[in-house]
Amino acid sequence: MPPIQFDRTTGVLEGANAWERLAALALSSGSKVASTFSHRGYNSCANLLRKTLPQRDIAIRLNSDATFEFPYGDGYWSKLLNRSFSYEDELEMLFRDSVGVDYTLIDCGANFGYWSVLISSIPYGSHKAIAIEPSSQNFVKLANNSEINGNRFEVLKCAIGAARGTARLSGTKHEAFSIAGNTSGGGEDVPVIALDNLLDDGKISPDGKYLIKLDVEGVEIEAIKGGKRLLQGDSVLLCEEHGNDSNHTVSRYILEQTPLKLIVYDPRTNRLETVSELSILDRIKVSSHVGYNVFGTASAFWQGRINALNASTARRMQ
Repeated sequence: MPPIQFDRTTGVLEGANAWERLAALALSSGSKVASTFSHRGYNSCANLLRKTLPQRDIAIRLNSDATFEFPYGDGYWSKLLNRSFSYEDELEMLFRDSVGVDYTLIDCGANFGYWSVLISSIPYGSHKAIAIEPSSQNFVKLANNSEINGNRFEVLKCAIGAARGTARLSGTKHEAFSIAGNTSGGGEDVPVIALDNLLDDGKISPDGKYLIKLDVEGVEIEAIKGGKRLLQGDSVLLCEEHGNDSNHTVSRYILEQTPLKLIVYDPRTNRLETVSELSILDRIKVSSHVGYNVFGTASAFWQGRINALNASTARRMQ
């Protein structure tokens, strides 16, 4: 059965029957209501609704040159049916500002490839992207999203860690599969590479510019350890800091154990702030069940870009 079609720009839904249209209204309205409390409970409710729907995909037209496909009713991605929903604002801000920069996105823990689809599209600068995803079931959907967008970004089936090897991947939610601490029972064995292996294998060059999205569910520090050479260059690490981690483990490691400057988006100032004291995260991380992206970079080029971005944001707010 062909996928349902939804255009986020116009709101037009095509190819859906009456029940599927009603479900789309419920999924969109539910997101609008749930957004007032950080979408707590939305995923579970959407996944319950999904059980009543035929098994088919929905293709979301993100912009004029980007289509993102996923199973209809999926709890994590159905928020996109709410046209006012914005996914990971702090990343969107940096990506939008970097349209004219010649960089490659390294999309670690790519899931179904949302950011790789967007970053490789014309409105975002048609950038190169390497989407890395270890899960077999997720990888099928990731590869499909590459294919329906003209195979314009590369896909790799592996996990990211401190060094080459293998690991056990497991979990119950497609957006939260992890190799952290899983050694037996369920799941699948997956190959592991380090970020620096992308240099060793000729996938990327040491003199390039990179935005490295690291969404690797509990092995962020190991992944950072495996990318020392890459992170010395013109790279920005875009790393998830978990809302329920009051110790701010990932940010603490970046700040105290690496040469990278730690940068966080502060919604109070609408700026990307360079952090020297982690207490700012106590204020920013208001929801325990969501992730917050923090940035790490040793690159004077990218620090200059971020400073210019802050300046332009300040001018728009005046």
